[in-house]
Amino acid sequence: MTTPRGCGDAVLYLDYDGALHHEDVWWTPRRGPFIKAVGDFRLFQHAHLLSQALEPHPRIVIVLSTSWVRHYRFTKAARFLPLELRRRVIGATFHTDMHEHSFATKPRGLQIWEDVQRRQPKAWLALDDDDELWPEALRANLIKTHPELGISEPNVLAELRVKLALLHSCNWRLSPRRES
Repeated sequence: MTTPRGCGDAVLYLDYDGALHHEDVWWTPRRGPFIKAVGDFRLFQHAHLLSQALEPHPRIVIVLSTSWVRHYRFTKAARFLPLELRRRVIGATFHTDMHEHSFATKPRGLQIWEDVQRRQPKAWLALDDDDELWPEALRANLIKTHPELGISEPNVLAELRVKLALLHSCNWRLSPRRES
């Protein structure tokens, strides 16, 4: 068994909906993905904020923890990101060797925790608007975004910047200790 990418790295688990844009995303075969909410909302409208926040931290890599991977598969889902973010993407919590229905029925926190256990990063954070059923011991690893404003909400963006700096230094041990 090969070691998955990200082992020993600082990893950011990234959701799209509710983090990089409004959470009310729909899809049709003719139109593809679109935001149904009324207002001045665009897909990936806050991606530049994540790029800016990550810029001082070149060692942080990204693992996609978005349902877009199940719908579009990994490569196409990553292509929606701007190049400066796409270059950091090393994998996803879902991959085609998994049973899709079983994976989809798990809460996001458990999906990410299983990937953390498999990938064994040195330190990690999750950027997501879904905090339902997150294990209490992992809550400090979650930056809960605003479902409509995503990371553009000022308190979320401030928390993101602080935690990315700590994550980059890898001096921050939030995860429960791994069993040896």
